[in-house]
Order: sequence, then structure tokens, then C-alpha cells
Amino acid sequence: MSPAFGAMEVEHYSKGVLLEPFVHQVGGHSCVLRFNDKTICKPLIQREHQFYETLPTEMRKFTPQYEGVVSVSFEEDEDGNLCLIAYPLNGDHDDLESLDNSDCEPKSKLLRWTNKKTVLLENEKISKEWVRQHRKEEKMKSHKLEEEFEWLKKSEVLYYTVEKKGNVSSQFKHHNPWSMKCHQQQLQRMKENAKHRNQYKFILLENLTSRYEVPCVLDLKMGTRQHGDDASEEKKANQIRKCQQSTSAVIGVRVCGMQVYQAGTGQLMFMNKYHGRKLSVQGFKEALYQFFHNGKYLRRELFESVIKKLTELKSVLEKQESYRFYSSSLLIIYDGKERQEVAVDSDPEDLEDLSEESSDESAGAYAYKPTASTVDVRMIDFAHTTCKYYGEDSVVHEGQDTGYVFGLQNLIDIIKEIRDESSE
Repeated sequence: MSPAFGAMEVEHYSKGVLLEPFVHQVGGHSCVLRFNDKTICKPLIQREHQFYETLPTEMRKFTPQYEGVVSVSFEEDEDGNLCLIAYPLNGDHDDLESLDNSDCEPKSKLLRWTNKKTVLLENEKISKEWVRQHRKEEKMKSHKLEEEFEWLKKSEVLYYTVEKKGNVSSQFKHHNPWSMKCHQQQLQRMKENAKHRNQYKFILLENLTSRYEVPCVLDLKMGTRQHGDDASEEKKANQIRKCQQSTSAVIGVRVCGMQVYQAGTGQLMFMNKYHGRKLSVQGFKEALYQFFHNGKYLRRELFESVIKKLTELKSVLEKQESYRFYSSSLLIIYDGKERQEVAVDSDPEDLEDLSEESSDESAGAYAYKPTASTVDVRMIDFAHTTCKYYGEDSVVHEGQDTGYVFGLQNLIDIIKEIRDESSE
């Protein structure tokens, strides 16, 4: 067990932790679950688990922090609703080598750690009162979610109005239709498998959106090849087709999902992977522009930071001997919260350090004081990653992952083009 997990804050839960959907999931087909504000969880896949356990030091700043492993079970209430609960693993970690999570790709409920050592908790049932209260809240949302799913089937780019009352970030919950869709599908899969098993292993990972008030998230599928070495012929053919019919084959990167806050209208814009697959190279460039535009102005102050981090990541990956990151994604995250408006005719002291950018071409009365805007760049999803150091793989690759590096270089070039064109 990772020491980081043992150091997590002590919680009062004695029976387990009720897992919730992670509402900032914008891509992928499995369900990511929220453990707490700073931690998410996902089903343990042995290859990905091995990657995090043997991660090269120089790559750690470009991946989520690995927090350990938990056991997840689920219970069905009298109305047929499922709750996912996370528990600590028993002391010997069970036999992770023989673990098969192939029928459980979503993310389940995590539990809080109660001390530095692994604790074995009795598989007690969650109190009916607790479950009933949780389910009452869920039922109130169920009708709305059904409508959202129908909308999702028809639309690949959606706009949701965020209520103006209260803090913007407090209104985010349950707005992202993709995370809700994945969560519902995962629950159904687990329910169908309930007769065969009710114990799953999940890994705990850092919640990369936790430090942002209004996270804007771009999920990019990287590389010119997506299928793993162990893929079936059918899976291989399917993945090759997706690459050939999208920007993956041409520039080594495609949009897999996007969430952007539009400050001009108070809306959230979501783009899903189906739309991302249809984009041409020019359409990909326009999608990137849209990701850095908040509906009022282009967030130009973010460009240098993201270019610097992508360039550093490229340099790190060029030195990784034998690694292949098939079907891995790259996340770019920043805060969509508006910068503070300051009138240009304000007191001179208020205008020190003002950005030269105005909110838009017609807003000459205002300039914007730059805030500490930070951009995060992280690699995620390593279920099909391979490396000669793993030992058991039948196919051994040499040198760098040229497909991934190719995609990174094209991504850097396109962002530079957007930066240069916007400053003309």
C-alpha cells in the first residue's frame, strides 16, 4: 500500500465510503468515481496498476499521484438501486496478480483509510437510513437524468446553463451528461454481474481538478495507434478504423472529450468523443481554440504555460526506452473562473500590472488584471501500456513511443499557431 494512502485524513466512516460519480469526467467509456475532494477511483486493471507501481521518477509530475488500492462492493436496496461502497483491503492485499476486472471497467465507491496500516473491516451492511437518504436524493434527479441521456444521444456538443445563484463551482454537480452516462452504464454492468461476484479492486488516484474552482478539461487521445499488443483481431481492426477515420492517423491526436465554462453566457459546453472523431485537422484546431476561449475572450495567458509543459513532457517521453502508451489520454486542465474586471479609468494604482487584453473588442472600458492562471498537463489511462521491463509481455518494443511523441509535437505546433494568429 502506498504511504500516501495511509497518510490520508482520518474520517469517521467505520463501514466504508459511499462513492459518487466524478462529475468532471469528459471522456472514456468507464465510470470514474469520487472518493473525496482530492481523490478519485477506478477499477484496478493489472497492467495499469503495474505502471503506477513502477513509474519512472521523471514521469511522475505528468501523471496523477497514485494513492493505493481499495476493495469495492455494491448493495441493492429494496427498490433495486445500487450503491457502491469502498473498503480497505485486507492486510495481504489479496492476490492482485490473479485479479480480473474485465467485467468491471467503471469506477466504484472508495473508502477512507483509518490508519497507517491496512485495516480489515467486516463486510457489514450500510445503515438503511443512510442508504434511504442517499437514494431519495438520487430519485429526485432520475427524471432529469433520463432526459439528459436522450439529449446526449442526439447531440455531441451540448450547452448547459449554470444557475447564477451561489458559487459557480457549487452548481457544477450533476451537469456533466457524459459522467452521468458512464456512471449509469457501470452500475448496470455491475448489477448484471452481481450473481457471480460482489468484490472488486479499485485504485485510488489524485483528483486533478480539485484545485480549480471551475475546471475546464480537455481529454486528448494520443498516438497514431490505439490497440494494445494483446488486442483481439476484432478489437485491433476496430481501433485501426477509428484512427484512420479521425485525426489520430494524420496528426497523432484527437479530441476525446471537452468541458469548457463560457463566462459570456454562464453556460457549460460539453463535447464528446463521437464529435471528436469526426473532426478534420482544421476542425481539431478550431476545437482547441474553443477550449481556450471562454465566450468573451481567448485565454492567451495560458498558452506559454501549456506549450512549456507539453514540450517538457515530449522531452521526457523521448527518453523512455521501450514504453508504448497505447490508448492513453492526455488531460489539459485550467480554471474557467473569470479574471477580475478593473475599469481602465480607475486609480493608477489599480492599473499596475493590468493585462493589455480587453474582455472583447467592444469592451474598451475594461481591462483585466491577470490572476495566477495555472494549466495542468497529465497523462492518464494506462490499461494498454507496455514496456520491456514488465517481463511477461510477448511483444517487446525498442526506443521511444514515436506515435505519441508525434502527436505531442503536432499538438504543440497547433497551439503555437493559435497563439500567433490571435496576436496578429
